[in-house]
Amino acid sequence: MLPRADLVVVGASEVLTCAESSATGSERIAGGSVAMADGRILAVGPRDEIGAVVDLAGAMVMDAAAGVVAPGFIDAHTHLVFGGSRAREYAARLTRSREEVVASGIPTGIMATVSMTRSEGVDALLDAAVERVGAMLAHGTTTVESKSGYGLDTPSELKLLEVNRLLDEAQPVDLVSTFMGAHDFPPELSREQYVDHVIDEMIPCVADAGLARFCDVFCDDGYYTVDQSRRILEAGIAAGLAPKIHADQYSDLGGADLAAELAMVSADHLNFTPIEGLQRMAEAGVTAVLMPLIDFAVQHPRPIRARDWVEAGLSIAIGTDLCPGGYAVSMPLAIQFACRWNGLSPDEALHAATAGSARACGLDDRGTLKAGALADLQVWDVPTLEDMVYRIGHNPVRTVIKRGKVVV
Repeated sequence: MLPRADLVVVGASEVLTCAESSATGSERIAGGSVAMADGRILAVGPRDEIGAVVDLAGAMVMDAAAGVVAPGFIDAHTHLVFGGSRAREYAARLTRSREEVVASGIPTGIMATVSMTRSEGVDALLDAAVERVGAMLAHGTTTVESKSGYGLDTPSELKLLEVNRLLDEAQPVDLVSTFMGAHDFPPELSREQYVDHVIDEMIPCVADAGLARFCDVFCDDGYYTVDQSRRILEAGIAAGLAPKIHADQYSDLGGADLAAELAMVSADHLNFTPIEGLQRMAEAGVTAVLMPLIDFAVQHPRPIRARDWVEAGLSIAIGTDLCPGGYAVSMPLAIQFACRWNGLSPDEALHAATAGSARACGLDDRGTLKAGALADLQVWDVPTLEDMVYRIGHNPVRTVIKRGKVVV
């Protein structure tokens, strides 16, 4: 007896499967269809071929109307939950130096957000995060990694991770939760005291509460040294939290080498990582997360040359890095920037935003359209992948299906 579909998408101009073998050339099925049931994909291919292996009788039929069908985007790096707004700082920094902005009395940087986040309760943080993730869903994102890091004390970090848990339950997008107490240093403790605090108190509390899958640290000039980062991440590993790292965004401290040494799930930013560090990460199986929109938002002096990443053999993911310093919810825009500004091809960028980002989040059940994968997919109002990349700033998303249910 053939498996019975409950939903089938037909009439696509092309179905982009983002199969694992297609990092440099997305498998495209002209006029393809996708059949699904019980939240999983049953078959992908031309409709007549699907009809030979799946019972389509009784299935709801959705017409893609000559649009593109692709996997749901997976946003591999965000700081989705935070209090307050830094819009005044962002606007002021457009025409003034940071020193001038500080002198004007406008709070700036991570610690400005920490102050606002500590003062907000769970309900207010959750309401704001629900609005943000709803906008992300409307742009095709079906899974998002969400880091803490704007609490910098145990109660506030646990509060942020609890909001992640509630957010995961409150709406369709899946949340992957990351503890990042090592995002900056709070003023009430010395740096070494705070490192000890993260290791001795925060990590055990987070692990015992089961509120995070990963532990992340900001290893860069002015933030955490390689030795401090190693201590924190090894403590996280011992507690069952897999390691991630913000590395080399503003200097080459050797964060990429640490990522390779610990065989981390992902290493993010990497603006100053030398080619040798990229190659060591590739050999260790570390996924590199590209975030074009935060580099644009902060006017980074050294944007990523993603061709170096490709030539080094790295697995690449893409994230919006939605955060108080760069408010961006659109994965299509991140893909468009990754192509024009960072040098990825459309196929490479789409693969990075789907299958690559799944690897960066430690997920093997999504990011591709294939039998057995989660039925997370989207339909665009453009006829080709190239049109999506070409139409800068345009949100092509017409329909989003999450676990086999139409949610947009």
